[in-house]
Amino acid sequence: MAEQIQTEAGAGPVAPPAGPKQRSVRVVLLALMIAMLLAMLDNMIVGTAMPTIVGDLGGMAHLSWVVTAYTLATAASTPIWGKLGDMYGRKGAFLSSIVVFLIGSALSGMAQDMGQLIGFRAIQGLGAGGLIVGVMAIIGELIPPRERGKYQGMMAGVMGIAMIGGPLVGGSITDHLGWRWSFYINLPLGVVALAMVTAVLHLPKKKSKPKIDYLGTVLLTVGITAIVLVTTWGGTEYAWSSARIMELIALGVASLVGFFFVETKAAEPIVPLHIFRSRNFSLMAGTAFITGFVMFGAVLFLPLYQQSVQGASATNSGLLLLPMLLSMTVVSLFAGRVTTSTGRYKAFPIVGSVLVAVGMYLLSTMGTGTTRLTSGLYMAVLGAGMGCLLQITMLVAQNSVELRDIGVGSSTSTLARTLGSSFGVAIMGALFNSRVQDEMTARGGAGVTERSAQLNAASLAKLPPQLREAYQHAVSSGTHGAFLLGAVVALGALGAALFVKEVPLRGAAAGPAAATTPDEAAASASTPGSAPADAVGSVDRSDADVHEKV
Repeated sequence: MAEQIQTEAGAGPVAPPAGPKQRSVRVVLLALMIAMLLAMLDNMIVGTAMPTIVGDLGGMAHLSWVVTAYTLATAASTPIWGKLGDMYGRKGAFLSSIVVFLIGSALSGMAQDMGQLIGFRAIQGLGAGGLIVGVMAIIGELIPPRERGKYQGMMAGVMGIAMIGGPLVGGSITDHLGWRWSFYINLPLGVVALAMVTAVLHLPKKKSKPKIDYLGTVLLTVGITAIVLVTTWGGTEYAWSSARIMELIALGVASLVGFFFVETKAAEPIVPLHIFRSRNFSLMAGTAFITGFVMFGAVLFLPLYQQSVQGASATNSGLLLLPMLLSMTVVSLFAGRVTTSTGRYKAFPIVGSVLVAVGMYLLSTMGTGTTRLTSGLYMAVLGAGMGCLLQITMLVAQNSVELRDIGVGSSTSTLARTLGSSFGVAIMGALFNSRVQDEMTARGGAGVTERSAQLNAASLAKLPPQLREAYQHAVSSGTHGAFLLGAVVALGALGAALFVKEVPLRGAAAGPAAATTPDEAAASASTPGSAPADAVGSVDRSDADVHEKV
C-alpha cells in the first residue's frame, strides 16, 4: 500500500490484527447496532404509548406534534451531523448525538404537560438524526466497501426488530411500568452504547479548523422543515390547496434554491455539491428516496388493511408483517455475502427494484377475501426486494464519494430516504383517504369516514353488518390505490438501477494510483479486481487497516 493509515496516537504501520483486535471490531459494531436500534425503536414504542400519554397529560389537539417534532428535528439535523463528523471527527460527533438523544429521552420521561413533551421530543429528534448517520459513516470508515456487505443483514435485522418489537415492547412497558418508561428505557441502552464506543472505538482526529457554513445550514434546515410540514399537514391539518400549504411550499422552494446557490460559494459547504457529480451517487440517492417512499407507505397501510379487512388485532398486525421483514433480512444477508465474495453488486438494485414493483402490485390486488397466507406471500416478495435495495444503496453511495465526504454522503442518502418516506406517507395517504371516502359514499356509509382512523378490529365488530362490509370494501379499495401507486413509483428505482456503473469496491485489493473520484478510478482501472485509492490520500483499506483503527 502506498500509505498506511495511522492510529490516533500517531503510531506507524501496524501488523495484521490478532484475535483480540477482531473482537474489538465486533464490540464496536455491537455498540453501533444498539445506537441504531435506539433511533429506530423509539417512535414505535412511543406510538403505542400515546393513548396513555394523552390520558395523563391531556392536549389531544397537539397529539400529532409529539411525532412531528421528532420527525422534523431528525430530518433537519441529519445532514448537519454528517458534516460535523467530516469536519471534526466521527467519534466525537457520534458520541455527542447519543448524549443529546439520551438527554431528550430523560426530559421527555419527566414532561409534565404536552408542550414540554413536544419540546423534549424535538431534542430527542436532534440526537436521533446523528445516530443513524453516525452508524453508517463509522462503518463506512472502519469497513472497506468490499467487506461491508457482511454486515448488511445486521442493519436489516435491526430494522425488523424495531418494526416488530416496538409495538410489543411499548405496550408491555406502558401496561406494567407506565408511559414514562417508554422514554427511560433508552437510558440504560444508550449508556451501554456510549461506554462501548468510548472505550473501544479509536479513529483519527481532525486537526483542521474549517469554516462553518452557517447560512447554508439555516437555509437547508428551513427547506427541510417546510417540506416535512407540507407532507405532514397536507390533506390532514390543512387542505392541499390551502394558503398555509402554499406558503410552506413557497418557503421550501425558495430556501432550497437559496441553499444550492450558497453551497456553490461556501468554503466548507454543509452538503458539497460535487458529490452529485458521481452518477452512481446521484442514482443511489434517488433510489433511497423511492425506497423510503414505498417501504414506509407499505408499513403504514398493511397493518390498517390487516386490522380493518382481515380482522387482526393491533399486536397481531405487527406480527403479520413478519414475512416481509424476515425475507428482507435473509435476502439482505445473502446480498451482502455475495457482494463481499464477488465484489459485484449491480444486479441487486435491478432485481430488488423489480421485486418491489411486483410485490407492491401483488399487494394492490388484495381484496376483502384475501387470506393471510396469500398476503404473507405477497409481503415476502416485497421484503425480498427491499433486502436487495436497503443496504446496497448506502454501500454504493459511500463507495461513490471520497473518504473525507463519507459523512455527508451517508447523511444525504439517509435524508433522501427520510424525505421519501414523508412523501410516500403523504401522497399514498391522500390517495387512500380519497378512495375510502368515495367508496363509502357510493355504498351509503359516508358517516363512518369521519371516524375511520379509530376503527380497529374491536370497534369494527360493533358496526352493523352492512356498514362493516362497506367499510371493509372501502379500505380494500384504498389500499389498492396506494399500493398500485407504490408499484409505479418503484419502476423509477428500476430505471435508476439500470444506469448504475459497477465501480470496483474499495478495499478488495491493492489498486492503482489515486484518482479524483471513485468513478474515475474505476474508468481507469486496468483489471476488474483492482480497487481505486481514496482521493484524500489514503489508499484502499484492507482488513489490517480496519482493525488498526479500532
